Amino acid sequence: MNILESMQMAGKTLLSNKLRSTLTMLGIVIGNASVIAMIGVGEAGQKFVNKQLESLGPNVLFVIPGNQETQRISFEVPKNLVLEDAEAIASAVPTVAGVAPELNGRYVASYRNRNTNVNIIGTTPSFLVVRDFETAKGRFFTNIDMKRNNQVAVLGANLAKKLFGSSNPVGQQLRIKNATFQIIGVLEGKGSSLGADYDEAALVPITTSANRLVGRNSPYGIALDYIVASARDSKSVDAAEFQVTNLLRQRHKITSEDDFTIRTQKDALQTVGQITGALTIMLAAVAGISLLVGGIGIMNIMLVSVTERTQEIGLRKAIGATQQDILSQFIIEAIILSAAGGLIGTAIGVSGVMLVSVLTPLKAGISPVAITLAVGVSGGIGLFFGVVPARRAAKLDPIVALRSA
Repeated sequence: MNILESMQMAGKTLLSNKLRSTLTMLGIVIGNASVIAMIGVGEAGQKFVNKQLESLGPNVLFVIPGNQETQRISFEVPKNLVLEDAEAIASAVPTVAGVAPELNGRYVASYRNRNTNVNIIGTTPSFLVVRDFETAKGRFFTNIDMKRNNQVAVLGANLAKKLFGSSNPVGQQLRIKNATFQIIGVLEGKGSSLGADYDEAALVPITTSANRLVGRNSPYGIALDYIVASARDSKSVDAAEFQVTNLLRQRHKITSEDDFTIRTQKDALQTVGQITGALTIMLAAVAGISLLVGGIGIMNIMLVSVTERTQEIGLRKAIGATQQDILSQFIIEAIILSAAGGLIGTAIGVSGVMLVSVLTPLKAGISPVAITLAVGVSGGIGLFFGVVPARRAAKLDPIVALRSA
C-alpha cells in the first residue's frame, strides 16, 4: 500500500469519527494559537518599549544625581548636580551635540476659572534639539529669556487644550504659584514616554524656575534633577559617556566612588531587550505546554482507536497487509490530526495577533518563525506520540485480533 492510499484511508477513518477527531485536535489548536499569539504580543511589547525609549531623544545620556547605592537606600535625591555642570558638559565635551538640564516641580496652574496640577519643567533652549521636540505654535524661550529670568512658559499640547480649549494660548497669561507667566508657545504633541508626559507639562526657563518657583536649594548653584545630553551620533555615545564621567569627576573632585550615575539610551534598550526577550520566551514556553498536552491527547485517542479497531487490523493483516502498512496508516492519522490542528491554531493565533494590533497600542506582528515553529512542533508531536499506538497496532497478531473481535 502506497502513501497516497494510506492517507486516503486515514482521512476516511478520521471523518467517520468527526467529534472524536475534533476533540483530539483541540489541544493542538489551542497550543498553536497560544504560541503564535504569545510570541507576537511579546515582540510587540518589545517594539513598543523600544519606541518609547527612542522617543526620549536621539542618542541621549541621562546624568542623574547620586550613585546607584545612594539611589537605592535614600528617598531624598542628592543636590550635587548643578547648572554649571551642564554648562561645562556643553562647552568642554566635544562628542556632545547638546545639553538640556531639567529642574522639575509640581504646582497648580490657573487660567481664569480653570485650575490644574501641572508638572513645571525648568530647562534651557537646547531642550528642543536634545529631546527631539518641535513647537506647534509661537516660539520656544531663548538664552535672553534665561539671562533676564523672564516669566515665560511653553505649554505641552494636552495642557494647552485642557486650559484653553480650541483657542490659541500664545500671548495669554498663566498663573503658577503666585507668579504670572506669559505663554509664548505650544509644543507639538508627542505622547508619554516611560512615565514622562511632556504633553501635560509646562516648560519655563530654568533660571526663572530656580528663582521664582523651586528656589535655590544647593550652595553650589542651581541644583538639577538630572542632565540630558545628546551625543553627536550613535557611534559617539560611549565616548560621550566616558568624557562626561571624567569631566564631572574632575569638577566634583572625586577620588573614589562617583556621586552621579550616567544611563544611556543604549543601556536601556539592551536591558529592555533582555527583559522582554526573556518574557517572550517564558510566555511561549507556557503556551508550548498546551502542545505537549495536545500530543498526549492524540496518543491516548489513538490507543483507544487501536483497541476499538482490533478486528479491522486483524482482517487487514489476514488479507496481506504488512506491519509497515498498519504502522504507516496510524502514524499518518496522528500526523493529519496534529497538522490540521496546527493549521487551525495558526489561523486563530494570527487572527488574535491582528486583533491585538487593532484594539491596543501594541503593534503586534505576525512572526513567520513562530508560525513555522508552532506548525513544525505540532507535526513533530503528532509523529512522536503517534508512534506508540501505531507500533502497538502493527504488532497485533491477526489470529488473536480476529478472535478478540
